[in-house]
Amino acid sequence: MRKSGVPEPGTHDHAPGTRTVRTPGGLSLRVDVRASTVVVALLLAVLTASVVLIGTGDFPIPAADVLKALVGDGNQGQEFIVNELRLPRVLVGLLVGASLGLGGALFQSISRNPLGSPDVLGLAQGSTAGALVMIVLFSGSAGQVTVGALVGGLATGLAIYLLAWKRGVHGYRLVLVGIGVSAIVTAVNGYLITKADLVDAARAVVWMTGSLNGRDWSQVWPLLWMCVVLVPLVLANARGLRLTEMGDDVSYALGVRVERVRLLLMVAAVLLTAGATAAAGPVGFVALTAPQLARRLTRSPGPNLVASMCMGATLLIAADLASQRAFGADQLPVGVVTGVLGGVYLLWLLVTERRAGRI
Repeated sequence: MRKSGVPEPGTHDHAPGTRTVRTPGGLSLRVDVRASTVVVALLLAVLTASVVLIGTGDFPIPAADVLKALVGDGNQGQEFIVNELRLPRVLVGLLVGASLGLGGALFQSISRNPLGSPDVLGLAQGSTAGALVMIVLFSGSAGQVTVGALVGGLATGLAIYLLAWKRGVHGYRLVLVGIGVSAIVTAVNGYLITKADLVDAARAVVWMTGSLNGRDWSQVWPLLWMCVVLVPLVLANARGLRLTEMGDDVSYALGVRVERVRLLLMVAAVLLTAGATAAAGPVGFVALTAPQLARRLTRSPGPNLVASMCMGATLLIAADLASQRAFGADQLPVGVVTGVLGGVYLLWLLVTERRAGRI
């Protein structure tokens, strides 16, 4: 008979809230119970909010009928509204939020700075510049604007990496270079707006707000395939990323190829951010706030990649739901809501970091 206080066979605890489970094949899996609980809770919250959001609009649909329509058991009218009009919008919101949350977590971990997010580093502004070039100079189609946003984000990320390189890329240098690049690209964006005619300028301003309005399956599939490729790649390098937070010397001693891991994950973060911006426009501050909120909920060290993804999706869907419930469908772009809330959070974060003596 097992004595009280002795772990069950095949399991033992290493730290409070952490449990190592041995599988029948002899593998050891270390599970953070609190972090896992937070991820499950966020998934349940975002799925519930998504169902409610699909049922919200000029033609309200009860949640039970939404579920029936999703499985093909609703009436024809409801199935058309749910599957063709509202489901793609919600899926774009989920993918954009998850991409921004993961991209923000990667940049904050690489820079070792809570301000090291794509919003601050200028990646969203770079994607905006690429989209504006296609809108203003070429009157491009929606597909061309998407390609322009991707190219603009990649070019901005490459510029930041090269300018920040000095025997490696390090935290505050990356943030400072990113802030400088962001200021330059923002000025370029303003110039492009002044050169546009009235129709293109109006179209550009609407795109720059960041919105899920009018999103359809053509925005869903490219972003989905990008996530299918990049998310497993990022998670496969999560251990190397965690070790780099201990410092380059320690990481090298533990066998981590620091610059290779850092460059690979920076490219993935840039692609995730640029893809999200191309799909929905520059939705502000999700990439900044999601990783920080995820870390505070999980109370776990490290990048918290999965929790940041779930938090990003939850924030974006909740913001879109709040805007539709408060102002009606398609009246207030989700980028306005996240911008206001994110700006308040950024001010609070700056005050907190200053009091802690970190800035």
